[in-house]
Amino acid sequence: MFKGLGQLGDMAKMMKQAQEMQQKMLDSQKELDNIEVVSEAGGGLVKVVSTAKGNFRNIEIDESILIPSEKQVIEDLLLAAIKDCKVKSEEASKKEMAKMGQAFGLPEGFKLPF
Repeated sequence: MFKGLGQLGDMAKMMKQAQEMQQKMLDSQKELDNIEVVSEAGGGLVKVVSTAKGNFRNIEIDESILIPSEKQVIEDLLLAAIKDCKVKSEEASKKEMAKMGQAFGLPEGFKLPF
């Protein structure tokens, strides 16, 4: 009837490990806000900075292209830099999550649910 009671210590250990893993995941998610990625377009004429979470922090446009007749070019360069920054943010996020997975002994390529 009480056969499983001897394994309560194992269950408590598993629960503690699960809580530790949850805390590390939260810490990793917070760390993504500290990782910056920078993208450039037009040979550096437009620069976009964002976090690994994809939150944009800064956009720089070189004054030399601020000519009204070049409006379409500026828009295209800005869009290209934003798209590139999004890709780099996703890559940085995946890299950070992979580090966390390795810390828990998960197999390489294992996808975490976020």
